[in-house]
Amino acid sequence: MPCNSPIIVALDLPDMAAAVTMADRLDPAQCRLKVGKELFTATGPAIVEALQSKGFEVFLDLKFHDIPNTTASAVRSAAELSVWMVNVHASGGRRMMEACREVLERRSGPRPLLTAVTVLTSLEQEDLQEVGIDIEPMVQVQRLARLTQDCGLDGVVCSAREAKALRNALSEDFKLVTPGIRPDDASVDDQKRIVTPRQAMENGSSYLVIGRPITRAEDPAAAVSDILDSLNS
Repeated sequence: MPCNSPIIVALDLPDMAAAVTMADRLDPAQCRLKVGKELFTATGPAIVEALQSKGFEVFLDLKFHDIPNTTASAVRSAAELSVWMVNVHASGGRRMMEACREVLERRSGPRPLLTAVTVLTSLEQEDLQEVGIDIEPMVQVQRLARLTQDCGLDGVVCSAREAKALRNALSEDFKLVTPGIRPDDASVDDQKRIVTPRQAMENGSSYLVIGRPITRAEDPAAAVSDILDSLNS
């Protein structure tokens, strides 16, 4: 059965054993799982298959960014793994994003959601200035989100602090995937632009990416349940 929860648990873990152990402590009816660069580099596609065998839908968070043909080929390979969602960097530009959308449209079989990263949630204005982007993060996020929608992708990855403005400016069915989510009692760690789960949903987020507050909890499944309860209270 498809998962109807907005929660995506970030498995930012070092190896197959740690990831599978964590998956065994979670319920696929209550959350999806995110596999990022560290875990995928350590394990390869086997981790995706292992998590799917346990009933989880997988967000393959590799943030592809390359020339259009190379990025589209990577997205196609991700689709062959039957992942639920795959993403690219919106800063790769229109031709890259359109090539990725088109390769999925030409492919038969289930199509993963295709989203694009706007501005990483660890970046602030001074970080953007150092790489030659002399505007506020919110302006850059809006610019890249509009471009992503124009290219026909399903949504963007953005900070939940930016979700309200994006929800008002973009189509209702455009997905907003928001990392940097921290429950009230959680450490902010290395994230800068963060909000609570309830604030994120009220701002228009479609999916909440939550890592350490769940994976470092004494009872990860209970932590997920508590977050879901907070959204419904």
